[in-house]
Amino acid sequence: MTDGNAPIDAWKGEFGDDYAARNRATEETVGNAARAFGEILSHVEDNPPASILEVGANIGINLRAISGLTSAELFAVEPNARARDRLVADKVVAPDHLFDAMATKLPLDDGAVDLAFTSGVLIHVPPEDLETAYGEIHRVVARYILCMEYFSPTPVEIPYRGHKGLLFKRDFGGMWLDLFPELETVANGFFWRRTTGLDDINWWLFRKP
Repeated sequence: MTDGNAPIDAWKGEFGDDYAARNRATEETVGNAARAFGEILSHVEDNPPASILEVGANIGINLRAISGLTSAELFAVEPNARARDRLVADKVVAPDHLFDAMATKLPLDDGAVDLAFTSGVLIHVPPEDLETAYGEIHRVVARYILCMEYFSPTPVEIPYRGHKGLLFKRDFGGMWLDLFPELETVANGFFWRRTTGLDDINWWLFRKP
């Protein structure tokens, strides 16, 4: 799974189906996400986003949590059909707010949403496609960019469930500032698995000027 469209084909296919099946939108998982997003969104309480896009939403655990914290209009991009079916069946997002797409080609207009975020998604984008993905997310955002990803001070590939070419770690927050130095860092932090129930994940919240 290292050539051509192999990574995205994996997420669209059985590998992605299995990932969606492993995820459970339980009271615990949604509650853990709600506490995390409550902390993050507290940094923009003075000017909250009216619309929020998750790029790579899977079954929508994050969006379910966010819906209990804000009245913002919710949008989702998700390449896996089984996950999209769950998003619609559970009424996480409206069907016309859900897109079969990937981070490198977002079917939204420039500045279409106030806030866009990834959570454990950029780690799965091949390094050669990262700059394109960053550019697309930056393009569709009017105000805020949120990045929640595994961190490494230097780029490194990690085997993922027996496969190569599907998981990469780096300083994703630093890359945002390297590509778009005009971004203002609003806040950043780390969610520790032992106290949050989430994966050990770093997050960065930026504001567009």
